[in-house]
Order: sequence, then C-alpha cells, then structure tokens
Amino acid sequence: MIRLVIFDLDNCLAPADGIGASRMQPVFDGITAANAGTLAPDALAAAFADIWRHPLDWVSATHGFSPAMRQAAWAATAAVEVPGGMTDYGDLPVLDELGLPLHLVTSGFRRLQSSKVAALGIARHFQGVHIDAIDEPDSPGKAALFQRILAATGASASQALVVGDNPESEIAAGNVLGMPTAQILRPGVPWDGRARYHIRDLRDLKTLLRSQND
Repeated sequence: MIRLVIFDLDNCLAPADGIGASRMQPVFDGITAANAGTLAPDALAAAFADIWRHPLDWVSATHGFSPAMRQAAWAATAAVEVPGGMTDYGDLPVLDELGLPLHLVTSGFRRLQSSKVAALGIARHFQGVHIDAIDEPDSPGKAALFQRILAATGASASQALVVGDNPESEIAAGNVLGMPTAQILRPGVPWDGRARYHIRDLRDLKTLLRSQND
C-alpha cells in the first residue's frame, strides 16, 4: 500500500523551460564567455540542452566545464528567479484528487527553485517542500531528503512512491532506498527501465495509486 507520494518538480510537475528560455540566457551567455575553447560548439550546445533536464552541478561535471565556466554558470544562475507565472502541463489540479500526503523534493539553486514553486502556486498541495539547494554548503541530496521524509512520517520505504522524470536523480535515489518509483513521461522525456512504473501524466498516477491501494 502507498501511504505518501514524493514528487520531483522540473519536467515532472512543470517543464523546466516553462520559466521562459530568455530567463536562462544570461547563464548561457556567461558560460559561453568563459568557455575559451574548452568545449566545441556542439558540445557546448549539448551542455545547454542538459541544463533544462539536470542540476547545474551534474551538467558541469558531466560536460567537463572548466573552473571559469563553472564559476560563471554558478554566478549567473544564482541570480535567476521567476517573478511571475510559469507554464505547467495543465494537470496540477489532479494533485488535490490523489487523496494522500504529498511531498515535493527538488534540486537546484534555492532562489530559482523557490520562485518556481511560488510561480506555480503549488505549495498548498504539499505537506513539505524540500529544496536540495546545490548553491549552499552541504546540500544533502535527494536520497537523504527522502530518508528524512520517511523518518518524519513513519512511512516505510515500500509505502512511499517517488514520481519524477530523471532516472539518474530522483528515480535512482528512490531505487537505492527500496522505494517504488514511477517515471513520468512528459514530452521529451525518454522512457527508462530503471523505474518500476511508467505514467504519462498525473491522471495516470491517480489510476496507478488506485490500483496499488485497492
């Protein structure tokens, strides 16, 4: 039986580029200015594409940013926030229909992630909003945050469903802890077999929860 659901934010409840591509342009410009030939144009474009799907620390390490590129990316991203509305997938009202305690766990820069939550107006749906702030010392990581939620709620790992898009982030963290995981296949998210379940949207999640708890 599933007693609670833990959600990712970006490309799960709302597209990461729902903030508007122009808001991230200063980040891309800063990285480009600091590149100094470290990455070829196609490799730099691949890194920029990954910024929409992964935390910046992962992108920096995976794509081999130089220290100057990482510093420029960090400084520019720390200043980004979403002051107004943000595009979502149109199914957020279903959160009210799930009938279970919900938690949100998201990794990224605290100012940016907090402003996304505010722009979407979704905090009211969750018993806890947990930000793994990679721009702060000793960010715990998603697995540690999942463990804290389990300890605080008294739920066992098998009773907490993790819902997200990224097999190398929240899906991996849930799997390591023995939690059931569901990959949400939003537009542009490739299917990955590391998740136990696969859903297309929050309506599918409602059906999945009903089948697990009947």
